[in-house]
Amino acid sequence: MIHQLLLALCLVLVIEGILPFIAPSQWRRVLVTIISLNDGQIRSVGLVSMLTGVVLLLALN
Repeated sequence: MIHQLLLALCLVLVIEGILPFIAPSQWRRVLVTIISLNDGQIRSVGLVSMLTGVVLLLALN
């Protein structure tokens, strides 16, 4: 199980690195936009992201 968790972490790192590698200027604009959001909006985005991930994991199992 630890091996699979580490593989998933590696995949997250690869996916997270795609946008800064391919389009650094757009990535910078996204970060500027995120900085302008308030804490509640950022939490909402995080919650939606986590729930989407959980639903996808359950659907794929």
